[in-house]
Amino acid sequence: MSEIKVDTLTGKTSAGDITVTSEGGAATMQLQQGLIKAWANVSGNDSPVVDDSLNVTSISDEGNGEFKLTWVNLMGNTEFACLQGIMRDSNTNGTRGASGTQLQSFSTAHLQVLQLYGSSASSDGGSTNAAAHDSAAIIGDLA
Repeated sequence: MSEIKVDTLTGKTSAGDITVTSEGGAATMQLQQGLIKAWANVSGNDSPVVDDSLNVTSISDEGNGEFKLTWVNLMGNTEFACLQGIMRDSNTNGTRGASGTQLQSFSTAHLQVLQLYGSSASSDGGSTNAAAHDSAAIIGDLA
């Protein structure tokens, strides 16, 4: 088995153009397009805290169950993809029904989410500070 150790990868044609061939060899994609550009794992019932993150400079409490993550390096535009997930605290949220997160606002500099519980086909449920962990990952172009 071969091993390559490098500190920096630079494309031969263009610095940011590194092509990766698919497992089957039939397709290629640009490496930088598939990388997660920012992510955070957030906890805290009344005051949100970033437990671990990449490219996140700060978090602010925006109200009941609502927080805003601000990026270190700005996104190139607002056409990025956001993956979100929430883990309920079974001790405080166990009987409240379905839970999830709702994207409140976003820009090239931040992402703001709202934690929800008790949603159904006819109701969005309510906001809650009782989620054990909320997480978000951003895929898109950096500025």
